[in-house]
Amino acid sequence: QVQLVESGGGLVQPGGSLRLSCAASGSIRAMYAMGWYRQVPGKQRELVTGITNTGRTNYADSVKGRFTIYRNNTKNVYLQMNSLKPEDTAVYYCHADLLTNFRRTYWGQGTQVTVSS
Repeated sequence: QVQLVESGGGLVQPGGSLRLSCAASGSIRAMYAMGWYRQVPGKQRELVTGITNTGRTNYADSVKGRFTIYRNNTKNVYLQMNSLKPEDTAVYYCHADLLTNFRRTYWGQGTQVTVSS
Protein backbone atom coordinates (compact mmCIF):
# COMPACT_ATOMS: atom_id res chain seq x y z
CA GLN A 1 0.00 0.00 0.00
CA VAL A 2 1.48 3.34 -1.10
CA GLN A 3 0.82 6.54 0.78
CA LEU A 4 1.70 10.17 0.08
CA VAL A 5 1.46 12.20 3.26
CA GLU A 6 1.48 15.99 3.02
CA SER A 7 2.09 18.56 5.72
CA GLY A 8 2.80 22.26 6.11
CA GLY A 9 -0.36 24.00 4.96
CA GLY A 10 -2.05 26.74 6.92
CA LEU A 11 -3.02 30.38 7.07
CA VAL A 12 -0.51 33.04 6.12
CA GLN A 13 -0.66 36.75 5.37
CA PRO A 14 0.01 38.09 1.88
CA GLY A 15 3.73 38.31 1.30
CA GLY A 16 4.42 35.50 3.72
CA SER A 17 5.96 32.08 3.23
CA LEU A 18 5.04 28.45 3.76
CA ARG A 19 6.79 25.19 3.10
CA LEU A 20 4.84 22.09 2.10
CA SER A 21 6.25 18.60 2.55
CA CYS A 22 5.26 15.30 1.00
CA ALA A 23 6.60 11.89 1.95
CA ALA A 24 6.00 8.70 0.01
CA SER A 25 5.94 5.37 1.79
CA GLY A 26 5.01 1.77 1.08
CA SER A 27 6.18 -0.99 -1.22
CA ILE A 28 7.83 1.28 -3.76
CA ARG A 29 10.27 -0.18 -6.24
CA ALA A 30 11.16 3.03 -8.06
CA MET A 31 10.28 6.73 -7.93
CA TYR A 32 9.99 8.97 -10.94
CA ALA A 33 8.55 12.49 -11.09
CA MET A 34 6.94 14.18 -8.12
CA GLY A 35 5.18 17.47 -7.84
CA TRP A 36 2.33 19.63 -6.67
CA TYR A 37 -1.08 20.53 -8.02
CA ARG A 38 -3.65 22.85 -6.52
CA GLN A 39 -7.39 23.22 -6.71
CA VAL A 40 -9.95 25.81 -5.69
CA PRO A 41 -13.68 25.08 -5.47
CA GLY A 42 -15.38 25.11 -8.85
CA LYS A 43 -12.15 24.94 -10.83
CA GLN A 44 -10.04 22.19 -12.28
CA ARG A 45 -6.96 20.98 -10.51
CA GLU A 46 -3.92 22.74 -11.98
CA LEU A 47 -0.24 21.94 -12.08
CA VAL A 48 1.88 24.13 -9.85
CA THR A 49 5.29 22.52 -10.24
CA GLY A 50 7.02 19.23 -10.86
CA ILE A 51 10.46 17.70 -10.50
CA THR A 52 11.88 14.62 -12.18
CA ASN A 53 14.09 12.03 -10.51
CA THR A 54 17.05 13.73 -12.22
CA GLY A 55 16.17 17.11 -10.73
CA ARG A 56 14.65 18.81 -13.74
CA THR A 57 11.89 21.19 -12.71
CA ASN A 58 8.98 23.01 -14.29
CA TYR A 59 6.68 25.70 -12.89
CA ALA A 60 3.37 27.29 -13.72
CA ASP A 61 3.90 30.86 -14.92
CA SER A 62 1.88 32.17 -11.99
CA VAL A 63 4.40 30.88 -9.43
CA LYS A 64 7.74 31.28 -11.23
CA GLY A 65 10.22 33.19 -9.11
CA ARG A 66 8.16 32.71 -5.95
CA PHE A 67 7.89 28.93 -5.49
CA THR A 68 10.71 26.40 -5.38
CA ILE A 69 10.36 22.64 -5.54
CA TYR A 70 13.11 20.32 -4.33
CA ARG A 71 13.73 16.75 -3.23
CA ASN A 72 16.19 15.71 -0.55
CA ASN A 73 15.88 12.05 -1.50
CA THR A 74 13.80 10.02 -3.91
CA LYS A 75 10.73 9.75 -1.68
CA ASN A 76 10.34 13.24 -0.26
CA VAL A 77 9.43 16.42 -2.07
CA TYR A 78 9.07 19.94 -0.75
CA LEU A 79 7.50 23.14 -1.97
CA GLN A 80 8.88 26.40 -0.65
CA MET A 81 6.34 29.14 -1.27
CA ASN A 82 7.42 32.75 -0.86
CA SER A 83 5.73 36.07 -1.56
CA LEU A 84 2.36 34.39 -1.25
CA LYS A 85 -0.68 36.05 -2.77
CA PRO A 86 -4.39 35.65 -2.01
CA GLU A 87 -4.78 33.94 -5.39
CA ASP A 88 -2.47 31.16 -4.18
CA THR A 89 -5.22 30.08 -1.80
CA ALA A 90 -6.14 26.49 -2.66
CA VAL A 91 -5.89 22.89 -1.58
CA TYR A 92 -2.45 21.67 -2.59
CA TYR A 93 -2.01 18.05 -3.63
CA CYS A 94 1.23 16.13 -3.85
CA HIS A 95 1.54 13.65 -6.69
CA ALA A 96 4.12 11.01 -7.49
CA ASP A 97 4.77 8.81 -10.48
CA LEU A 98 6.12 5.60 -9.08
CA LEU A 99 6.50 1.86 -9.55
CA THR A 100 5.09 -0.81 -7.30
CA ASN A 101 3.93 -3.89 -9.21
CA PHE A 102 3.07 -1.49 -12.01
CA ARG A 103 3.71 2.18 -12.76
CA ARG A 104 1.05 4.78 -11.96
CA THR A 105 0.48 8.17 -10.37
CA TYR A 106 -0.50 8.49 -6.72
CA TRP A 107 -2.01 11.49 -4.94
CA GLY A 108 -1.86 12.82 -1.43
CA GLN A 109 -4.92 13.79 0.56
CA GLY A 110 -4.37 17.52 0.07
CA THR A 111 -3.40 20.33 2.41
CA GLN A 112 -5.15 23.69 2.63
CA VAL A 113 -3.19 26.87 2.01
CA THR A 114 -4.99 30.11 2.77
CA VAL A 115 -3.42 33.50 2.05
CA SER A 116 -5.38 36.24 3.73
CA SER A 117 -4.92 39.28 5.91
